[in-house]
This record gives sequence, structure tokens and C-alpha cells, in this order.
Amino acid sequence: MDRLKDLLKSNKTWADKIVASDPTFFKQLSEQQFPKYLWIGCSDSRVPANQIVGLLPGELFVHRNIANVVVHTDLNCLSVVQFAVDVLGVRDIIVCGHYGCSGVRAALMQEEVGIADNWLRHVRDVYEMHNDEFTNLKDDNLRHQKLCELNVKKQVINVCQTSIVRDAWKRGHDLAVHGWIYDLKDGLLNDLSVTKTAKDL
Repeated sequence: MDRLKDLLKSNKTWADKIVASDPTFFKQLSEQQFPKYLWIGCSDSRVPANQIVGLLPGELFVHRNIANVVVHTDLNCLSVVQFAVDVLGVRDIIVCGHYGCSGVRAALMQEEVGIADNWLRHVRDVYEMHNDEFTNLKDDNLRHQKLCELNVKKQVINVCQTSIVRDAWKRGHDLAVHGWIYDLKDGLLNDLSVTKTAKDL
């Protein structure tokens, strides 16, 4: 399709640039995968996981969905977590949300967006669980930022409550789960100080 030709051209330019700086890069990449981290983030196109942490392909295992939600019935997400922990042996799981998240805003404002409304109900539940924290916040932007942060914190708890993570901790796997948030306005990540390890089991 003609409208995708630019993407293929950009891919060729990117691959050529990588090979020019490291002729063995793709050969090594094709033979092994040893990422140290699992990133659970939002599908938002403005939050490219590898780029914002400065990692190359092969260094970050990634799962993304609308509003970086972790649900115990989502076999896709659970399969990614299980593969990352049990097969790849990652030691750090990072749940990363971002300010300006459209999914979080839709949940906050109860906007109807279609089938995703069912998915975003999980974020709305976070809002309702913390309703008292929003009482004195009159500014919509501050309310939105607050829910973005609370959503990340809740998803960290959800990751920790999976049988995958709990079993890993029980068998002594050195694993930590972190909650970060990305600011689109300055490109910086912020640690929300909610890291959980086996001692929190």
C-alpha cells in the first residue's frame, strides 16, 4: 500500500544506521533475548517505552494497553508477565502511566468511547475507591493528574496480587514491582515510590 511506503523506507534507514554503528547487532539480537525489565505501559503513541528509557531492542520486554491496566482476567497481560518472570527471569516490572492519558480522562469524565468503556471501567473503579481524595480538587487538570497517579499505584498492587508474582516471590525470585509516571510536557519519568518486593508479600 502506497501510504505505508514511508514506514518501510524509514525502517531501512534505521536498520542501516544500526548496522553502521554495530555490524553484529542484528545477528546477536536474533540469537538471544535477555531483557532485564518488563514494562507495562499505555498504548498511547506518545509514550514509546524503549526510547524514553534509552534502551535498544532486546533490552526491554513490553506490554501495552489503554491506560496501562492490569486485570486478573486479562490472559494477554498475564501471559506476558508469566513469560517475563518465569522464562526471561526479569527482576523488575515497571508499571508506567502518563499524564495526559486519554483513557484515564475518559474514565474520569465518564465519556463514552465505545467498547473501551468496559476496559476503562477499571480506571473508573480506582476513582470511586479514592473519591474522597478528589473532593477538594476543583481543577480538572489536577484531578486528571491525580487519577493517572492513583491508577498506576492500583495497577502495581494488581501485578503484585497475581499468582505469577506471588509464586515467584515464594520461591525466592529477586523481583520488584515499580510504579512510574511519564510527563509528556518534559519527557521525564517520575517514580511514584510504590515499589513492592517479596518482603511485602
